[in-house]
Amino acid sequence: MKNACTPTITLFLSLLLSGQGLCRAQEAWMPELAAFEPAAAPTLAPALNTPNPAATFIPSSTIEIPELNLAQLAIPLSLMTYGMFEAAMTPNFKLLNYAAHNAVETYKPRKIGIDDYTQFLPMASVYALNAFGIKGKHNFADRTIILGMASIFMAASVNAIKYTVREQRPDGSTRNSFPSGHTATAFMGAEFLWQEYKDVSPWYGVCGYAVAAATGALRVHNNRHWVGDVLFGAGLGMLSTKAAYYLYPRIKQKILQNKEKKKSSNVTYLFAPYYNGVQGGLSTAMHF
Repeated sequence: MKNACTPTITLFLSLLLSGQGLCRAQEAWMPELAAFEPAAAPTLAPALNTPNPAATFIPSSTIEIPELNLAQLAIPLSLMTYGMFEAAMTPNFKLLNYAAHNAVETYKPRKIGIDDYTQFLPMASVYALNAFGIKGKHNFADRTIILGMASIFMAASVNAIKYTVREQRPDGSTRNSFPSGHTATAFMGAEFLWQEYKDVSPWYGVCGYAVAAATGALRVHNNRHWVGDVLFGAGLGMLSTKAAYYLYPRIKQKILQNKEKKKSSNVTYLFAPYYNGVQGGLSTAMHF
């Protein structure tokens, strides 16, 4: 009996001693295990709570939108109206067209060909002044787009009228006299110069208009145009530039607003990998 119980007692004592050893080992390891407790996964709350500037619609209120001032249209519309009157009345009435042409035919003054160049001088002055550090109203990109719009309006109108009316030139060379393209170009540039620098000094615009008026006078002097052609062209050039300055800010504002709306509808994804020594993973968030 004694011999049969001995292995059982020995096994029990061994298990008891092993359990006590494990308890002691666990107590010894507890401080070290505590140091390796899993850390909390990084929170993405700040990223989710931070407002996304692209997700907020920002109105393009910084763009100055000019109001339509009918008084500013009085001069160009008056010039165009009288130019049409002269063109219509010339065959039957001796008005300015007849008087100027008669003086040129009588005295035959020497032709001065600088009008081919002076027509571009007012618009070129805008870029020259900016190059010398005298800044105008708009930056290079904006003023170039405005000038491009004005040129398209002017060129399309001039050529459409020229080859519809088909008025014969005073020198009899061709039938595309009305209106004067040189004068329209010069006055388009003069109005461009005025608009860009009227807040700096009005004298820049005055000089531009003086050059434009000289260009128109030379077209009559050189027997290339009637007075009515020049007057209508002057008004048309001014009106083309005014139309460009009126329309461009509205077009630009619309484009910017569409871009802002498109940005506000974008979805932002945020991925944040983490590892704390025991655990690792990838946190992800979607912001819209």
